[in-house]
Amino acid sequence: MVRKNKDYYGMEGVLNDGCRKIAVMSGKGGVGKTTISVNLAALSSIKHKVALFDADVDCPNVNGFLGIDQRFSVREGKIVPIDKFGMKVVSFASMQENENDPIIWRGPMLSNAIIEMLKKTEWGDLDYIVIDLPPGTSDAPLTIMQAVKPDGVIVVTSPQKASVIDAEKAVNMAKEMGIPVLGIIENMSGKIFGMGGGEKSAKKLGIEFLGRIELDRTITLSCERGVPFVLGDSEQSKFREIVERII
Repeated sequence: MVRKNKDYYGMEGVLNDGCRKIAVMSGKGGVGKTTISVNLAALSSIKHKVALFDADVDCPNVNGFLGIDQRFSVREGKIVPIDKFGMKVVSFASMQENENDPIIWRGPMLSNAIIEMLKKTEWGDLDYIVIDLPPGTSDAPLTIMQAVKPDGVIVVTSPQKASVIDAEKAVNMAKEMGIPVLGIIENMSGKIFGMGGGEKSAKKLGIEFLGRIELDRTITLSCERGVPFVLGDSEQSKFREIVERII
């Protein structure tokens, strides 16, 4: 049975009423979902109060993409988010002493950890929270959809068939859970991986195609430097258009 009552998780009042909640998901790993999450939050934070929550418990990557290596501080029993590029960042990586240590937990432990992290964080007043979900359609995405009830989901895919099929699963999960799907972004588009898979999928599913981001070496270098590419030297006009459509 799918629980749809937010009160069951004790989440009322955790985020302020005016906060818009955007979840970024994919069916398949390695399609650039965290890249989209980080840059969506970074670009939005220029004009809005934004938080970025890394909901991947066992393999969190947001900190690495933002050059964060410090652990959380605690104030009056609440976790204080790390301030980076004008946004509040919360990732399970900030709880680990060694980033190479594996977290080997079963599903219920992962779900409980996500809920506790959300409830014990001092979020403050936010306009938006961007939630970077791990790939797939199981424990973590299900927990976020049930407990947080996002205002919208963005699905990221690369152009290849396998990635598109898994992205469609993610879209259908959101629809089944009653979460609005804001659209599909095709990442890593271009000569190497092809082009058009995400747009065809969006038309097939009757949802918006938000745009495509071409494979770009400068984006990769930005990630490795820990700087969102929208704040660096990479061409960002297409991504800015995507973000404006989402906001």
